[in-house]
Amino acid sequence: MNAPDAVDVVALGESMVTFLPSRPGRLADVPSFDRAIGGAESNVVCGLAAAGFAVRWVSRVGADGFGDHLVEAIGGYGVDVSSVGRDPSRPTGVYFRTAGDRATDAHEVAYYREGSAASAMSVETVDMAAVRAGRVLHLSGITAALSDTCLELLRELTAPGADRPLVSFDVNHRAGLWRDADGPRVLLELAREADIVFVGEDEAEEAWGVVGGPAAVRAVLPEPSVLVVKQGGKGATAWVSGAGSRGLGAPRGGAAYRCSPAPLGRSQSPPADTRPSSTFVPALAVDVVATTGAGDAFAAGFLSATLRDLPLRDRLRHGHLWAAAALTAPGDLAVPPSRPHADRLAAVGDDTWGRLRLGPGWTQADTAPEEVRTP
Repeated sequence: MNAPDAVDVVALGESMVTFLPSRPGRLADVPSFDRAIGGAESNVVCGLAAAGFAVRWVSRVGADGFGDHLVEAIGGYGVDVSSVGRDPSRPTGVYFRTAGDRATDAHEVAYYREGSAASAMSVETVDMAAVRAGRVLHLSGITAALSDTCLELLRELTAPGADRPLVSFDVNHRAGLWRDADGPRVLLELAREADIVFVGEDEAEEAWGVVGGPAAVRAVLPEPSVLVVKQGGKGATAWVSGAGSRGLGAPRGGAAYRCSPAPLGRSQSPPADTRPSSTFVPALAVDVVATTGAGDAFAAGFLSATLRDLPLRDRLRHGHLWAAAALTAPGDLAVPPSRPHADRLAAVGDDTWGRLRLGPGWTQADTAPEEVRTP
């Protein structure tokens, strides 16, 4: 078997066909739905592919029409889907949701994913060489909750090893997915093995009982080189140490990826003047259309800037800009701003950043910072 092509980012996880209501209201009252796609990990690589990065999605789907649609739609973004397996005995997962009622208590989501093809992912059923052939491997806690074999797979992929890429892990705590009370403990164990971790301040409190802000979350998760604590509409704080301040270094316990510049491995000792530090960047004012997919877009934006070895402040700003693209568009996926457009906005002064307000269509405008609508 030929070695898989190396890519910038590989994402492993379940994607599902999403049905969006044709009008607001309860699921019981909606007469028809529009079909889309959704999946935390594939959302990340679809955004990165749209921005010009070489990416791969690894998963399993059913040998059915919905599986065909997922593979074709995600591949249409420029994502390598050659390592997506087809399961002849398990279906592709689907879900229905109300997208327009997030400001009320009427929001509903109905998942049909139990026993799905993706829940049968395991060390034996996925192409491990393809999974590991990236500068970054992006995972999320959702996969760990799908089945015992999925959890075993994530433990294998986050374990130290010579062939391990840099691991990015979005905690994505979904209490309803876990079959027992061990979910929070498992998520903490996986996060502690990762190199870059994304977690919401609210989910850290819900899952682990952590209160006291980003510093308290960092105290619980001191191991990752980069810890990004998302603080909702307030902003995000990134804690870095060692290699985390230098873009892509070496993963824990493994050799540096062959294309990574100037690596500093986590197993190495950082210089004496390198101390853990944090950077906070406030969120942008946004005219929200839908919130679904915003967290995935933030992760993709942050990773895009990390792959380019941008300063930490700019990584956070790119995360906010990509999240703003998702917040101002319907559905789980939104086209990110062009690289020149995002770079111009990420480079503005703090005062200008604080005055920006972004609405639907802003990613296509490609305007100078002073032309973006402000309050």
